[in-house]
Amino acid sequence: MADLISAGSGVPHGVPALSADRFEPANRKRLSGPALRTFLAICDLWKLGEAERRAVLGFPARSTYQNWVKMVREHRDITLDADVLMRISAVLGIHKALGILYSSEQEGVDWLHRAHQATVFGGKPPVELITNGTQDGLMTVRRFLDAARGGLYMEPNEVDKGFRPYTDADVVFS
Repeated sequence: MADLISAGSGVPHGVPALSADRFEPANRKRLSGPALRTFLAICDLWKLGEAERRAVLGFPARSTYQNWVKMVREHRDITLDADVLMRISAVLGIHKALGILYSSEQEGVDWLHRAHQATVFGGKPPVELITNGTQDGLMTVRRFLDAARGGLYMEPNEVDKGFRPYTDADVVFS
């Protein structure tokens, strides 16, 4: 195992190490405005209220949240902390996955707001996990959708609901 690890770094050969500079204020400042504007647009699409948006962002004070929104709408500089950017990144990943899995934005939004029987959702809509205020809730939904994108699990769509797996009797040899 030691020969698979880059000397002194603890990182396997061929795997790029995460650079600490990605969390530097200058980098976070560069990303914060566009990230928050995109987050707000997605929240509009998902029909999330202010309280839900604040929960997704980790419960910033209402005045802090409103100041952030004002600043990014005026295209002024803002620097969000790494936790808030990670949460926004999870929302972007969820939005992207819904765009891949569903043919229309509305179908993806409907999926978010519809009760789901997968164990992680416990019969509740995924949006409840997204807005529960924890980074884990966001990442659980993101991982579920990433797995669905990879074919591991997803409820069948209308076209596939009536599909019956092939049997040996269906195979024709010539």
